[in-house]
Amino acid sequence: MRTSRVTYKGAYHHVMNRGIEGKNIFLDNKSKEYFLKLLKEKRKILKVKIFAYCVMDSHYHLVLQNSSGRLPDFMRQLNGQYGINYRKKNGGRGHVFQDRYKSTLIQEDPYLSMAIVYVLLNPVRAGITKNPYEYRWSSIGEYFKENRDKIVDNKYVEHIFQSKKVFEELLGEWLGKELPIKKTRYGEIIGREDFEQDAIKKFDRRKGKGYSRRMRKEDYIFESPEEVIEKFEQEKGIKITGIRVDTFRGKNLRSELMVRLKDIAGLKYKEIMKYSPFRPLKYSSLGKLYKRAKDRLIANDV
Repeated sequence: MRTSRVTYKGAYHHVMNRGIEGKNIFLDNKSKEYFLKLLKEKRKILKVKIFAYCVMDSHYHLVLQNSSGRLPDFMRQLNGQYGINYRKKNGGRGHVFQDRYKSTLIQEDPYLSMAIVYVLLNPVRAGITKNPYEYRWSSIGEYFKENRDKIVDNKYVEHIFQSKKVFEELLGEWLGKELPIKKTRYGEIIGREDFEQDAIKKFDRRKGKGYSRRMRKEDYIFESPEEVIEKFEQEKGIKITGIRVDTFRGKNLRSELMVRLKDIAGLKYKEIMKYSPFRPLKYSSLGKLYKRAKDRLIANDV
């Protein structure tokens, strides 16, 4: 029986996953672009903060914060949707990624800055380039610039390093170094001796709360539709029953609501159709509506 990974709301992680049997699964620029598009989408919808990323041909690395407490949902959707797209384009059957993703729990700085630099140096360790800035598929070019990409939390990372000079000094210092990972009965950890016990206390949410170890419910947590709708109505200043779908704004509101009900509440299309803005629609049209809505949200970073 697999044990649940140690995580909790606010926890920092170095996450890595590779292709099945070590095969290349990011075969070209388009596949890497698609993965980053998904990363941008999922971190927005599931409210997971990304601090660094690096996409290689056979695997990827992320440094992130489980800021919403929904890291398992984030990883499941990210890997699952990329896997579906990969099989659709390249054929074959079965899993695309190798087993479960690898997750290392990280204490706050200076360990967080170590992990960020380590991830960004991955192309150098692989012998692809001697200059990490020359590698296109990492977040290294997104810090200390006016034109900020919206995948990583630039401000937080820049606050950690304080200046570009310190950032680049650490890049040079960490060439050839490995992370100080400690293997524990609860998984891999980067941090001081007292960090492990503190992390376990934060993680142990099951005692007295009826969580099933076998079901691992913490890996499949969705918000209730009522919560999603309440937040949507507060944010938009309108009741969903008042959405006028004969207007441009109303159609956009309906589309965004569909994305939230499907991704955050985990509803199926048949369940979504029970709500008033969607009743006039045909069931067969919902899939296309959902895809267009997601593409627009990603482009606008709503």
